[in-house]
Amino acid sequence: MGFIGKVVDAVLFFTFLSMSVVPPLLDSQALLPESVVPDLLRRLYKWYTTEHQDYLLLERPAFFIALMKLEIFYVWPLAVINLYGLLAAKPWFKSTCLVFGSALLTSTTAMVGDMLGSRKPMADKLAMMYSPFIAFGFLAVLRGLLTPTTKASSTYADGPASTFKKRA
Repeated sequence: MGFIGKVVDAVLFFTFLSMSVVPPLLDSQALLPESVVPDLLRRLYKWYTTEHQDYLLLERPAFFIALMKLEIFYVWPLAVINLYGLLAAKPWFKSTCLVFGSALLTSTTAMVGDMLGSRKPMADKLAMMYSPFIAFGFLAVLRGLLTPTTKASSTYADGPASTFKKRA
């Protein structure tokens, strides 16, 4: 893989890393009762929501709770798996990267769309904070679709005749 591929993988590494840490520590608080969350995490969550006026986390509309469940039970495990797959150069990484990117792109677009359509104070600033994850999701989709695999290349290079035994 060339220089651009290494840059894309570096960006995706940090995306997977952030999506491996933030959902279980902060985003899960939208789903859990306060009594089960450690005090330090609860204070961090309250600071973030009040400082950035993240009305989705403060008001917890039904569509957002559904997206948080998707993130916790689907996107978060994929982020952890992709982090491992990227570092270990696993052959299934392209597939899981594509699925991760599709889920992240879809859910983040819904949240940013709601922010841009709302008349809430600070919604534009909040949309600017969430928007990079649309790009990261799109990048993950492209990484899953466009990078060639070495096995497929060598199979096609040998041609179909390589599967037959040669007769003398």
